[in-house]
Amino acid sequence: MFVKSIMIPKHNCCTIQTGEPIAAALKKLEENKIDALPVLEGEKYAGIITRHDLYEYFFLSNQSKETFLAEVPVIEIAKQYKDRFIKGDEIFERTLLALKDFPIMPLVGGKSEFLGIVTRFDVLEQFQSAFGMNRPGVRIAFTSVETEGRIAKVTDIAHQFHEHIISLVTFDDSDKLVRRIVMKIEKNHNIQKFMDKLESSGFRILNVTED
Repeated sequence: MFVKSIMIPKHNCCTIQTGEPIAAALKKLEENKIDALPVLEGEKYAGIITRHDLYEYFFLSNQSKETFLAEVPVIEIAKQYKDRFIKGDEIFERTLLALKDFPIMPLVGGKSEFLGIVTRFDVLEQFQSAFGMNRPGVRIAFTSVETEGRIAKVTDIAHQFHEHIISLVTFDDSDKLVRRIVMKIEKNHNIQKFMDKLESSGFRILNVTED
């Protein structure tokens, strides 16, 4: 999935212009209960102002609160992030790394046009969906010797037992010997027989949880 598929378009985004004072940014952050704002110059992306950076900048500024809020333009803080943006054709797994220390990531088009944002919350929701966290079922963690066709073998066994797969995630793709697999399936009376078949086919069950 490309990150642009979970983008909040610009007409639904709260933004601020470069010349507005810190007081205006703080007001928008408080009123909208958000932690960051894209900063624009007209329709062009110019940076990000975050609640954390705003407080840090004030602490280091040696200015009075009144002067800081009224006279410092938001661009003074936001300009350090003028190169912090994505184009939208990135896959959302990689975007999560970019959002590790940021609550939002702006999407920018040609000629620096601001298109919208992706939030950390929305990206994490996609991971929750990938792991089937929003649906009840039985999660089975198991390992397999890393050989060609092992994932296909898992799905074939699931098909034999009429298991409904909610999610299927693999780990250790850098390990040439062993791969961990986590499968979530709907709860039914075949689960023990299904797991027995997995183990007789060379898979080793590590853990079974119902959620």
